[in-house]
Amino acid sequence: MDMDMAYYLLTEPKKDQENEVKVSPAKEAYRRLLAEKILSSRTRILAFRNKPPEHEGMLPQILVETLTSNQTKPAKQRRKIPQFAERTLDAPGVVDDYYLNLLDWGSKNVLSIALENTLYLWNSADSSTSELVTIDNDHGPITSVSWACDGQHIAVGLNSSDIQLWDTSSNRLMRKLQGVHQSRVASLAWNNSILTTGGMDGKIVNNDVRMRSHIVQTYRGHAAEVCGLRWSGSCQQLASGGNDNLVHIWDASMASSNPSLGYSRWLHRFSDHLAAVKALAWCPFQSNLLASGGGGNDRCIKFWNTHTGLCLNSVDTGGQVCALLWNKNEKELLSACGFVQNPLTLWKYPSMVKLAELNGHTSRVLCLAQSPDGSTVASVAADETLRFWNVFGTPQALKPAVNSGMFNSFSHIR
Repeated sequence: MDMDMAYYLLTEPKKDQENEVKVSPAKEAYRRLLAEKILSSRTRILAFRNKPPEHEGMLPQILVETLTSNQTKPAKQRRKIPQFAERTLDAPGVVDDYYLNLLDWGSKNVLSIALENTLYLWNSADSSTSELVTIDNDHGPITSVSWACDGQHIAVGLNSSDIQLWDTSSNRLMRKLQGVHQSRVASLAWNNSILTTGGMDGKIVNNDVRMRSHIVQTYRGHAAEVCGLRWSGSCQQLASGGNDNLVHIWDASMASSNPSLGYSRWLHRFSDHLAAVKALAWCPFQSNLLASGGGGNDRCIKFWNTHTGLCLNSVDTGGQVCALLWNKNEKELLSACGFVQNPLTLWKYPSMVKLAELNGHTSRVLCLAQSPDGSTVASVAADETLRFWNVFGTPQALKPAVNSGMFNSFSHIR
């Protein structure tokens, strides 16, 4: 803080260098005496006692450490997507009908497929096949199948309008639901103990399979066959698609709050599709996002915000959209289309860039089903083949199991 001394040290040496004018001996003596009085034998400020350290060992070391740390972090490798099926099974007699739902994969890793009047079960654990039931011609063919959440019981919809409930552990018919619909039952969806059924009569009915009088709620909104039904992951919203080109969103809380009306009004009605809507898929990572696919005159996949009722995007696939499935581990969507060269397409969401086209089927794909762990997809097509695709990759490491009642018995494909 000695400003006089600082000023002298900063200015006088510089003046000596800049002004090379000779001074008199008297003035030089005065300057020397002044310097001694100001400095008082102190060392110069702003002068290094020792040579400053070289920077070679600092910056390069930092760069080396940074590069090393970056190299130790494993880069996320791009997943290789197999474009051919890893397994192919014969499916003779599969009914080539766009509106039917003939394939489902249960939580106990058993795949069910309806071939005309017979329902077959394929166990993924040992690749064994068994026949569960064959329906007589007066009631067949089978028009829809759906596993209950426990992976043990399965619902079977028939052309005669009846619905059968089977226990696959004992191969025993548990119950018949009759009088629910006036014609064939093309779609089924479970919500815990509630079995939701959709018929050619346009009705959607909630059936509580624990009760003798099982019809607990009826949804009226479709004027043609209901060919698509999906409950959301929260089981609070039901999406339905029909041959009247409509998609409806039904709210479970609205249904339970007005039981005296006998039917419920939809929460949203979407009329943007130009053909029948069978393909419906709720997004696993965004609860209010629904994907729907239209038939041959529409060919579009549309994305809906079921909270606001807005259409977020629409993509022309170039073919009849028969089924949709979300990847549970990545933001990807698989579509199955009819009357195109490569009927199975994997899309990146939300950009909807094509990631892969899967080759194998020679006719339109009718139905898709996803394994319990989400990695494998089964597809059945009009070419009478059932194919398995490892399209969604190896699932992420599962957390340790927690005692949670019925869910403890779930098994998974590794």
